[in-house]
Amino acid sequence: MRIAVVGAGGVGGYFAIRWAEAGRDVILLARGSHLEAIQKRGLRLRSPLGDARVHIEATGNPSVLSNADLVIFSTKTWQLPQAFEQVRPYLREDALVLGLQNGVESAEILSSGHSDSSVLGGSCRVISYVEQPATIRHIGLSPTITLGEPAGGYSDRAARIAQLLSVAGYVTVEASVDITADIWRKFLVFSAVSGVGSFADATIGSVLAEPKTRSLVASAIAEAANIGRALDVQLKKGAEERALSFLDTVPADGTSSMHRDFAASLRTELEATSGYLCRVGRDLGIPTPTHDLIYESLIPLERAARDRSRGGD
Repeated sequence: MRIAVVGAGGVGGYFAIRWAEAGRDVILLARGSHLEAIQKRGLRLRSPLGDARVHIEATGNPSVLSNADLVIFSTKTWQLPQAFEQVRPYLREDALVLGLQNGVESAEILSSGHSDSSVLGGSCRVISYVEQPATIRHIGLSPTITLGEPAGGYSDRAARIAQLLSVAGYVTVEASVDITADIWRKFLVFSAVSGVGSFADATIGSVLAEPKTRSLVASAIAEAANIGRALDVQLKKGAEERALSFLDTVPADGTSSMHRDFAASLRTELEATSGYLCRVGRDLGIPTPTHDLIYESLIPLERAARDRSRGGD
């Protein structure tokens, strides 16, 4: 099976390296100085699980995806619609597509322009980023992907893909019978810690160690869970407590990708996290005071980053 990874950042880069190292047929769709460096000297990984360097096929031309069997989108949430539109004309109708974004709308976006029967829902956990062009730095969490059919239920196809993408010791991939719930379980964690961590400009450990910011994280998790349940997501009782407990296992010096983007004055995933919850909360009549505070505090920085991005085009 030929695997195409769209987006060679911290997430896509990490997984692509491990798959290529394990002998999978992988191609990367990347751009800019990162792409040039990969083409020139390969892709390097620095990881507590073991360093690696692979010479991997990488291109900026989406037409090469025409022979891909599985296309994995690992872009930022706000980049997904444009990235998908760029590659969609070259995808075979039966090519499987999988999104690993931090929000909860990826499968819906992919289904809007591709056969519903060829879309998988997905979620991943890994703390990694582009340290410099052609170098990925993995600093924490056991790299895990969860995938499944958006409609739910057991799927032989999802099980086969999970087996293909698993790499013992480096990548754990699980086939889910309720991928929507799994995506939301991650979303409870990410939307809260990315928002509060960015708002406080503090590491995950610092945020959780301070009672006031820890309380903000707990409130943000609870608000997201309320929204999810109102949307008929099957979040089990105690999901909020488990989400907060999970954060206590994350490396204390870690930061979310959104926090790192704010620190670098880049466009962020604010609209797909707190922004999404605030909008849906208003539509449903469900209060989201913590996410309102996060969103209203950070949106000036987000707008400034967007303006700089447009100015550079």
